[in-house]
Amino acid sequence: MDRFCPSERLEYLQGLVTEFQDTDSEEAKEQILANLANFAYDPRNMEALRMLQVIELFLDMLTEENENFVEFGIGGLCNLSMDRECRDQIVESGGIPLVTGCLSSHRDETVLSSITTLMNLTTAASHSQTTDSGVVQCMLRFSLTQNPRLSNLATVYLQDYCTQGQVEEARKHLQGHSQTAVGIPLPKD
Repeated sequence: MDRFCPSERLEYLQGLVTEFQDTDSEEAKEQILANLANFAYDPRNMEALRMLQVIELFLDMLTEENENFVEFGIGGLCNLSMDRECRDQIVESGGIPLVTGCLSSHRDETVLSSITTLMNLTTAASHSQTTDSGVVQCMLRFSLTQNPRLSNLATVYLQDYCTQGQVEEARKHLQGHSQTAVGIPLPKD
């Protein structure tokens, strides 16, 4: 999209959003969501994507039964959440519980994007939500998995976003339960 001026960029992205809304084909919707998630990676697209309410579209995808919709939705939010205005909009739209819900996915990419998105959404104001006890317990479990990508990212989350007290409290809670943390299974490797 380097060849587009801002108005052409907006027009192109508007076309994708309209096509997503107009099509009944799940396969086409998946392709469009994947494209929008990729465009969300480019900072030059942030303003247009905010204007087109793509954040809300991605948030809506997080509760869909189609796992590809969820994966592309959380991937798009992960990319958008690097932008401060997008991050604030995700938080204000009630996105943290939706993102946290994606931690229970059996898909590695969905879980990795969820963790990264939670990292990006963590501010002084949102810290209590992004590091509540269920999330910390989940990160402790993920840090113990054999999957190095998941284990490493969860370990960084615990070290950089949680207090030692939160981690110790979660560890105590998990020692008393052999079940999964907050019912969240580990993704399949």
